[in-house]
Amino acid sequence: MTNLEIYNKAFMETFEIEEDKLAGLNYQDIDAWDSVGHMALIAALEDAFDIMMDTDDIIDFSSYEKGKELLAKDDYGVEFQ
Repeated sequence: MTNLEIYNKAFMETFEIEEDKLAGLNYQDIDAWDSVGHMALIAALEDAFDIMMDTDDIIDFSSYEKGKELLAKDDYGVEFQ
C-alpha cells in the first residue's frame, strides 16, 4: 500500500466518506471533521505512519492537501508520489 493510499484510508475510515470526496476537503466542511474528528484523524495518521505530530502541525492541518504538505516535511518524512 502506498503512502497516499494509507493517507486516504485514514480520512475515509475516520470520516466515513468516499475517496472521491477527499480532494479539496477542508476542516469543518463535513460534520465529522469537527474538533473531535480532527484529533481522531491525527491519531489515525500517527498510528499509520508511526510518527508523532507537533502541536503546531496539528493546528495547521486544515485540509486534505495541507495534511499531505505537513506530513512530507523532513520531521515526518512521509513521501507522496
